[in-house]
Amino acid sequence: MPYIQDRVVHDADSHVMELPGWLDDFATAEVSAAFRARFGAKHATALAATVAKHDDPAYRANNGAEIMLRKNHAALGSFRREDRSEALEHIGVASQLVFPTSPNVWLEELEHGDDLAMLYGAAAAANRAQAEFCAADSRLLPVGYVALADLERAPEAAKQALELGMKALLVPWACPTNHATSHIALDAVWAQAAEAGRPILFHVGLADRVLPPAHKNNGLPPVPDFHGGEENFRSISYMAIPHGPMQALSMLILDGVLDRFEHLKVGVIELGAAWLPGFIRQLDAAFEAFARHEERLQGLSLRPSEYVMRQVRVTPYPTEPVGWIVEQSAPQVCMFSSDYPHLEGGRNPKGRFDKATAALPEACRERFYRRNFEDMMGSAFA
Repeated sequence: MPYIQDRVVHDADSHVMELPGWLDDFATAEVSAAFRARFGAKHATALAATVAKHDDPAYRANNGAEIMLRKNHAALGSFRREDRSEALEHIGVASQLVFPTSPNVWLEELEHGDDLAMLYGAAAAANRAQAEFCAADSRLLPVGYVALADLERAPEAAKQALELGMKALLVPWACPTNHATSHIALDAVWAQAAEAGRPILFHVGLADRVLPPAHKNNGLPPVPDFHGGEENFRSISYMAIPHGPMQALSMLILDGVLDRFEHLKVGVIELGAAWLPGFIRQLDAAFEAFARHEERLQGLSLRPSEYVMRQVRVTPYPTEPVGWIVEQSAPQVCMFSSDYPHLEGGRNPKGRFDKATAALPEACRERFYRRNFEDMMGSAFA
């Protein structure tokens, strides 16, 4: 019996869990070696025991019963594409956007580094791996990364990702080092995405990038994350998660990108949504305060908040007050996501979202679980 049974649900956030040799068949020797080095021998050895469980008949006998309990590499279909279709059946979703995991953080680091050849080589290899993983099942919608650090290379990278069959294009939420996310040279990226009917996505990445390193120097003992380690978010860095996406969206809206490309959709994934009601009001307040003096604002055909309603879609965390967020923003913005198979997604995201949206009209809940995702994806379902 599937975990989700009562309605059609699309999952706007899921992942693969890469193994050390994940890029070997898709990358240059240099890129493949760099990716392997990120795991390290100790981590790779520990993973081997978890991977071996997937060949154990007794372990596999509980695939359905434990579909939302097993996390990361222990989860069904987390790294074996032939198992992911079975995972979809047990979860009960109609489709999943599929993001990388380890490459997300690596590419974000490279995006703000000096080795652009490694950045674009690693992104291309990760995209080929994503396409291969998702190829066997049309319900799996691969997400390809497009690096924005180089204004000349970015349009070609977008072209290559689309030719691979990527159903959505992931770009960094943090502003590139030397230019704005809204730089007019990147119109060549947005134009390709809009013409292909593929959304542009922002996704949570490196935990420490949301705050300056000095925030850890508080004179108190180090705080472990909820994995018990050091690499993920804690309460203070969690509070800063939406700052980057809000900055990026502000540039795309106020600098006229969403006005020039009215059919371009933007998804803000695994970055929460509690910020959304205040953000749309602040956008309009900025418009009211500066429109008389800024020609870029005078050239907009809509109020800034209206671009959000028309073109931006956001995934709340299951711990957020989703009903309140929808009531205070708009019913056409928020979407369901599970974060499968990541631990952060929890064991019962559907149950949490059901409870949080219980007071909303059924039409709003249908938008949340299905229609808003379908609107964002557009022709990607074709």
